[in-house]
Amino acid sequence: MTNLQKLQQALREREIAAVLLSNIANVQWVSGFSGSSAWVLATPADAVFLTDSRYTVQAKTEVKDMPSDSYASPVLSAQFLARHIEGRGIRQLGFESDSVTVSTLKEWEAAFQGVQLTPVAELVGPLRMVKSAEEIEGIRKACVLADQCFDNVRRILRPGVSELEVAIEIEFFFRKRGATAAFPVIAASGENSAKPHGTATEKVIEEGDFLTLDFGACLNGFNSDITRTVVIGEPSTRQREVYGQVLQAQLASLEAMKPGVPAKEVDAVARRVLAEADLDGYFGHGLGHGLGMLVHDFGRLAPTSEHVLAPGQVWTVEPGVYIEGFGGVRIEDDVVVTESGIETLTHSPKDLLTFPEGR
Repeated sequence: MTNLQKLQQALREREIAAVLLSNIANVQWVSGFSGSSAWVLATPADAVFLTDSRYTVQAKTEVKDMPSDSYASPVLSAQFLARHIEGRGIRQLGFESDSVTVSTLKEWEAAFQGVQLTPVAELVGPLRMVKSAEEIEGIRKACVLADQCFDNVRRILRPGVSELEVAIEIEFFFRKRGATAAFPVIAASGENSAKPHGTATEKVIEEGDFLTLDFGACLNGFNSDITRTVVIGEPSTRQREVYGQVLQAQLASLEAMKPGVPAKEVDAVARRVLAEADLDGYFGHGLGHGLGMLVHDFGRLAPTSEHVLAPGQVWTVEPGVYIEGFGGVRIEDDVVVTESGIETLTHSPKDLLTFPEGR
C-alpha cells in the first residue's frame, strides 16, 4: 500500500470527504516531494499535488502517485487552491488544524466560497508513525553516519577546544559525506551541560567538564538523533554516580520496549530508576520522540502520552539529568520496534568515556 492509499483509507475510516494537506512534512510523506512549499488535495477516491512555479519541474520528477499542477504570479495561492476545490465539487473540506495558522484559515475562508472548512487533527501523523522497510533503511543509514561522526569527533575532545569548534567539526563531517546536520548541534560543556538544548558557544572546554554532544545526520530526507555525554579529564565520584544512574535508566527503558507497551509506561521506567538515586526531579522532559522525516516526528514517550508501541515505529530514547551549577548528562539512542522487542540503530559506546583518550 502506498502512502497515498494509506491516507485515503484513513479518510474513508474517519468519513472525511476531502482534506487539504498543508503541513509540508505530511505533504512530502504522501507525495514523495522534497521541496518546501506544496499542498495535497485528497479525497477517498483521488488526489492532486499542488505547488508553485518554483517546483513545476521538480514535481513532475518526484511526484508519482497523483497528477500535479502549479501556479505562478500574479495568481495567489488561495485562488489557485480554490479553483481546484471548486473544480472537484468539494463542499466540505478538512484542514490540518494542528498546523494551519489563524491568518491562513481566514484567507481560505474568504477564498473558498461555499465550502465548509472542518478542522482535522492527527490524520497523517499516526500514519507516519509506522515506517515502511524503505523508511527504516533510510533512518538506519543516517544512524550509521551519526555513529561514524562520533567516532571521528572523539579525536579532538580535550581541554582548550571550544564548544563551537566541536560543533563545527560535527557539521563539517556530515557535509563532506553528502548529508547535513539534522538540527543545530548541541555541544555543551561544564555548567552549560545542564541546559538540555544548550547552544554551542565559544566557551573553552576545561578539565573536569561534562561535555554533552547531541547531534544527528539528515541523509536523503531521513534523520538520526544521538546524544553522548563524556568527561574531559578524570571524572569525579559524583559525575560517575550521575552518569551511571542515567545509563541504567536508559538501559531499563530499552529493555521495557516491545509491541503493545504504552509509551507512558516506558517513560515511567526511566523515572523510577532515576528516583532510586533521587535524580528524577532533575529529569524535566519526555523520554523520547518519534524519528523519521522529521527529527521530532509524530509520537512521544512521555508521562501524558497516549501512544502504544507497535512494530515499525522508530523512537529516540534519551533520559537526562540536569543539575544547575553542576552539569548534565543525557544518553540517547535511536531504536525501531520489532515484532518481539526493539532493534537499536545507533551503536556508539555508552560506557563513561574520558578525554583525551590514552592519557
